[in-house]
Amino acid sequence: MRILVTGGSGLLGSKLVEILVKRGHEVYSGYNLHKPLNGYPVKANISNRKEVRKAFNISKPEAVIHTAALTNVDKCEVNKELVWKVNVLGTRNIAELAKQYNAFLIYVSTDYIFDGEKGMYKENDKPNPINYYGFTKLKGEKEIQKTTSNYCIARSSVIYGSTPAAGKVNFALWIMEKLRKGEKVNIVTDQWNSPTLNTNLAEMLTEILERKITGIYHLAGTTRINRYNFAKLIAKTFGLNEDLITPTTSNNIKWIGRRPRDSSLDVSKASATLHHKPLNIKKSLEILKKELADKTSQQS
Repeated sequence: MRILVTGGSGLLGSKLVEILVKRGHEVYSGYNLHKPLNGYPVKANISNRKEVRKAFNISKPEAVIHTAALTNVDKCEVNKELVWKVNVLGTRNIAELAKQYNAFLIYVSTDYIFDGEKGMYKENDKPNPINYYGFTKLKGEKEIQKTTSNYCIARSSVIYGSTPAAGKVNFALWIMEKLRKGEKVNIVTDQWNSPTLNTNLAEMLTEILERKITGIYHLAGTTRINRYNFAKLIAKTFGLNEDLITPTTSNNIKWIGRRPRDSSLDVSKASATLHHKPLNIKKSLEILKKELADKTSQQS
């Protein structure tokens, strides 16, 4: 299958391209700043319609997985014009071109479309974002829904993985790096999510792509956990000093954008539908540990 993956050098996009190429697909890896390592690289700033059209003309995709987005919550509050261009207008460009090419479209969305008042959100729960990032991702969902019927919206939560992608370090790698240096970290106890290993998410998305499953799916880890306990579990898994992790609350962190208190996702629909199931946190961290060990042995 000819597939275009936007955000091909990102944490999720790079893993998706890697898996899809291994499965024998012809994969075009869209990027803006950081050239992807796998697939056929296609330069495309998604907010520029001409560049998007050119990427589609080159790749002629039968399917598109749209992972590209601006995701830094605080930066989204500060630079709203840019975020609107990328997350909303960029998604509109992708959706309209996918429709023109009659391509199946997967849009990767976020748990931050919810306000965090109850947690364990199901697919049909009413979104109510409390920050601009979540607002633009929800608008992106609307753009997909009004443009095409041949889509899957996949919402995820706190994606982490073994490789710093597109110049950014994810939460798990950040915690490990800090603890290995012997540095103390303050982690909040009052923010709950469903942390998701990028490999597990990429495998679920690959199955949705190959089976052409449509609709809305929550694709995340099965474990609802707060940031502090997640950090402690990372330390325990990798034999690092848990005593360096200090519990704190959101009130003590100088964030610009508000964070949902509990944006954990109910993944029972995905668990019932997919062969590649959402994984629990311990299994995911075991896989992460193996991936990091494999990478170290390859480098030595």
